[in-house]
Amino acid sequence: MRLGEKKKIALVLSGGGVKAAAYHIGVCLALREKGFQFAGGSQPSDADKFKDQPLTFKMYVGSSAGSVISTFLAAGYSIDAIIDAFTRGNGVDSLVPPRNPEEQEQQLKPLTYRDIFSINMNPSTALSFIPKLYKKKPVISGGLETLFKRGFKMNGVFSTRNLEKYLRNNVFPTNEFKALGAELYIVATQLNHSRKVIFGPFDETTKEKDIKYASYASVSQAVAASAALPPFFAPYGINNQRGKKIHFFDGEIRDTLSTHVAADHDADLVISSYSIQPYHYNDEMGSLHEYGIPAIFNQALYQVVQQKIERHMQNQKDMKSMLNTVSGYLKQIELPEEQREKLLEILASKSRFKPNVDYIYIHPSPHDYEMFFYDHFSLSPKILSGIVRTGFRSAMSTLRKYNF
Repeated sequence: MRLGEKKKIALVLSGGGVKAAAYHIGVCLALREKGFQFAGGSQPSDADKFKDQPLTFKMYVGSSAGSVISTFLAAGYSIDAIIDAFTRGNGVDSLVPPRNPEEQEQQLKPLTYRDIFSINMNPSTALSFIPKLYKKKPVISGGLETLFKRGFKMNGVFSTRNLEKYLRNNVFPTNEFKALGAELYIVATQLNHSRKVIFGPFDETTKEKDIKYASYASVSQAVAASAALPPFFAPYGINNQRGKKIHFFDGEIRDTLSTHVAADHDADLVISSYSIQPYHYNDEMGSLHEYGIPAIFNQALYQVVQQKIERHMQNQKDMKSMLNTVSGYLKQIELPEEQREKLLEILASKSRFKPNVDYIYIHPSPHDYEMFFYDHFSLSPKILSGIVRTGFRSAMSTLRKYNF
């Protein structure tokens, strides 16, 4: 596979808080180092600038934190502008050299803690259930779980409403998917259902058994919905085309990697970046049981996520192997080429497998214990720079295996 021969390249970015966003930035820096370009802009005609250029991302798929970085790129902001927004938002001098006057319009407003974390908790209502426990008989039935279900009615400590406001006021002139200079798809999960929801430049809203393709959200609303990570962030409500408010939350809940979204929309190369990688024991750090509940909880979560990712990747390998085996057998029995290709096409269609799509997965090393222990929501320049460097190293290590 020669990457430069690919016609439509997509970048898929997964979630994981600010930590994931910084990791994706490092990955993008490595991609740029390798010659990739990032198509995007504030109007559809901006796509023409990159029409015939090789090694160019023309599609972005984002979930949770990955939706934020994907959106910046699709709107035409450079990697330098994104880094600048994070560093200046933390009150630190820009790490990016001054821009010339022609580039000033591409500068992003600093992204601060206030833009990311909007308090959703009302202490008076959050704890008001305690006195009531002594007024009702029986006080409680069903144990600790029932206590939490009855008492804690908060749907999240924080809200993503400030993030939606930041994007709406500072990133887009029109805030519409169809107005961007690149294809953008944002993945969320419908709260009161079991389906994945994909927001994008669709003409109308359509549904499959477990996926909805929604046309009724603005870009900023879709990102706010995808980034609503429970229990930290409350589900985000969006009015559908009939005016009914539908609530959504984290795009990683239903599926960890939505690479199929890119393949379904005709990408022939999908590069996916994800920051979640379980810790592997090493003598320097020792066992996670010595680090308490947060580390153990993260490890358990990471193991579940990693299992889903590996199952997804293995399924792709198995399907490719099966089609190659069937093709080889049909050649052996000398089935006419036209019939052989038709049969393979039917098999691929029934299994929703795209045999002409290649995938590259970029993730941290399981032996990188620093990456595992980094805070998920810190805007500390020291921590962010460490995560960015990890993303850069991971991508460079992966990409050197491929021909350009």
